Amino acid sequence: MAATGLISESEAWIDLKDHVAEINKTHLRELLTDTSRCEGMIKEHDGILIDFSRQRATQKTMEKLFSLSKVAKLEEKIKKMFIGEHINSTEDRAVLHVALRAPRTEHIFESGRDVVPDVWEVLDKIKDFSDRVRSGTWVGATGKPLTDVVAIGIGGSFLGPLFVHTALQTEPETAKAARNRKLRFLSNVDPIDVARALNGLKQETTLVVIVSKTFTTAETMLNARTVRSWITSALGSNAVSKHMVAVSTNVKLVKEFGIDPENAFAFWDWVGGRYSVCSAVGVLPLSLQYGFENITKFLEGAWSIDQHFRTAPFENNLPVLLGLLSVWNASFLGCPALAILPYCQALQKLAPHIQQVSMESNGKGVTIDGKVLDYEAGEIDFGEPGTNGQHSFYQLIHQGRVVPCDFIGIIKSQQSVFLRNEIVSNHDELMCNFFAQADALAYGKTPEELRAEGVPDYLIPHKTFTGNRPSLSMLLPTLKPYTVGQLLALYEHRIAVQGFIWGINSFDQWGVELGKVLASRVRTQMNASRTKGKPVQGFNHSTTTLLNRYLKVRGLGLSMTP
Repeated sequence: MAATGLISESEAWIDLKDHVAEINKTHLRELLTDTSRCEGMIKEHDGILIDFSRQRATQKTMEKLFSLSKVAKLEEKIKKMFIGEHINSTEDRAVLHVALRAPRTEHIFESGRDVVPDVWEVLDKIKDFSDRVRSGTWVGATGKPLTDVVAIGIGGSFLGPLFVHTALQTEPETAKAARNRKLRFLSNVDPIDVARALNGLKQETTLVVIVSKTFTTAETMLNARTVRSWITSALGSNAVSKHMVAVSTNVKLVKEFGIDPENAFAFWDWVGGRYSVCSAVGVLPLSLQYGFENITKFLEGAWSIDQHFRTAPFENNLPVLLGLLSVWNASFLGCPALAILPYCQALQKLAPHIQQVSMESNGKGVTIDGKVLDYEAGEIDFGEPGTNGQHSFYQLIHQGRVVPCDFIGIIKSQQSVFLRNEIVSNHDELMCNFFAQADALAYGKTPEELRAEGVPDYLIPHKTFTGNRPSLSMLLPTLKPYTVGQLLALYEHRIAVQGFIWGINSFDQWGVELGKVLASRVRTQMNASRTKGKPVQGFNHSTTTLLNRYLKVRGLGLSMTP
């Protein structure tokens, strides 16, 4: 590479840029006739099959991407992550979410300390506590069992656990384990979210889990104080220690809040928020709902992919292939977005979670060394379960912008329905669309085909589909805790691969901070205006106008709750 150190100046990157012209001369209609190519682009590991053959790529493309991975030192970076080197250099931290799902017998070190025993100390504590709550041994202030859980957290403290919870709600075994229990999540500081989270719950049967590493996150702690007020209004201040627990490392603030420090569950600086679902952040509320044994199966599934990612040759390594092809689409073919399209309603919260993992990780404009990127990095992630998405945004995907798609299908449904006199089951009907959409994007429909069908000339431009739109198809055997863990780890490592290739730091999030700082200024102003009638000052004209309108319409006399 040249002196700047940007990977875009490497021969491998330039070779791939030149290769785009060759790919542009092909169409997926022709590429899909090459049986040898297609067979080479279908990969499988531990029950998960991924078909990459509808990517706009050939074997030559893959060889060039593997060459790029060598220049980017991908293998070395993966190894550094697993051995606990501080690859998050801007925060001087290791990146060890893989240690959260490691078996007891594994050894993973951070700064010379084996962290696996620490992880299992917390997991054992979660098992003990969740077992006592679920069995009714741990009861609330009035002696009633705690059957309802409200988990308070934001960002990674919410999106990951919600994804897993939603995926397991309708799985027969986990649904049975959760019978007569409720799990709600409270993330937004909007009081509407509080009302929805608490709707229909009773204080005497509710347990609250507050998730905040420092116990200072503004939105989370305001929500925590709000729910504490709800608890104590009915049960008195002494009820806090029975009805509220914490996932935090700040024992002092936990105790001051009224929570018994013994009921604080730790996690570590080497766990980023968006990668924390396998820590107490997710494992505690999920174990309270589904039982610890079910959630350990989720951790085992993630570990299966961790090991595959760490050891498999790149040509058969699912996360590596996913990551490399995402880089190809985003940085070389000019596709800025990715649609995550699970044909399974239980995966409806997958896309929102991966949206955060991906966009917070790789939404960067400089390399890990601080050099400004001269190439496109990161992707805009969105999605919706099929077939709902087909009646929402697929129009754009088929005839508008080119958006690479991940189609995710489940072979055996969580809920089987087959009606008499129907030609296929409900799940088969869903999967017919799963198989059809990928081909529709790849092949499209030509004017000649339309004319042969007798379509009037004036409609032909409107009914023409260009095709040649890339996608991949992923098939999971079932959707159980184990496969949910696999799916999570696949996407986590895919995103890491992208960042490793782009040369960015996928594990910090400085872009989140500026808005928080500015919000604190607004908060100070709003308090002064509400309580002392102070005029709005120190802001630009636009913000001043908006603030004045907000304060005027709501009225300065609004009561303030401490």
